Amino acid sequence: MGRGRLRAAITVAGLAAAVGFASAPPSEGLGTAPPAASAAGRETPSALGDRNIFPRRILVAYYGTATTASLGVLGEAPPDEITKRLRRAARPYARSGRKVQIVYELIVTIADGSAGSDGDYSHDIARSSVKKYIRAGRRNDALVVLDVQPGRSTFPSVARRWAWALKKPHVGLALDPEWRMGPTEVPAQTVGSVGAKEVNRTSRWLARLTRSHGLPEKVFIIHQFRTDMVEHIRRVKDRRPLAMIQHVDGFGSQAQKKATYHNVAKPRQFHMGFKLFYDEDSDMFRPREVLRLRPRVEYVSYQ
Repeated sequence: MGRGRLRAAITVAGLAAAVGFASAPPSEGLGTAPPAASAAGRETPSALGDRNIFPRRILVAYYGTATTASLGVLGEAPPDEITKRLRRAARPYARSGRKVQIVYELIVTIADGSAGSDGDYSHDIARSSVKKYIRAGRRNDALVVLDVQPGRSTFPSVARRWAWALKKPHVGLALDPEWRMGPTEVPAQTVGSVGAKEVNRTSRWLARLTRSHGLPEKVFIIHQFRTDMVEHIRRVKDRRPLAMIQHVDGFGSQAQKKATYHNVAKPRQFHMGFKLFYDEDSDMFRPREVLRLRPRVEYVSYQ
């Protein structure tokens, strides 16, 4: 998101673009279990055609929210129309020798600059909008990743609200700690953070839901562009059957983005993700340049 669009937006998603590559300091039970599996859940096929995401695939995503382009390219056109553009953007990644899997990364809980009626500084988009992307994902063999910006709520409590969608075999979850505020913090006034314990509570719940409904492996993403955004990240647990992805965000020059990537990345712990900004990146990485990055990128998103 551009700085101008960020100022104009009613919501405040996109602080990464506003804060850029500021120097980062060094750092280092979700309620009841989901209901038992239903036969219908087990019979629903995955968009992937099998049960595992990696290592045979590279995922390429468009990021944004429904009905507006202000938060990312995904919202610039209706789902079926934007899918055509996404396929064109994803096609060059086939050079990796891996199957290219397209993804809609949809912001479903959006951080707000005001408290709102419930005081949590975030709101959910309409369920009907989310259903449109879920149906489009099935039509177009796309995965759908629900991105949550919880404000002053917690990731576990927000994730639970989207359980109905996460029961679908092609729907995964992304946590955006930039927008996880403390009790006195306000989105866009500070960069948020989350501790490993909260990440682990969220992933444990999602893993249980996935197993109990007989679902294939799900994408589970943690967004990050500073080392202090995920406290004690080495304590984040690998959860089967989740494909754990650390997605490194942040805009700038290629040199800046590489420096951030190498500073933040934990490739021994996660599959690696990398974000590209159409408006904010200077000399945006081309697909062949992304494919040359080390550690190897397995999830690429465009905003």
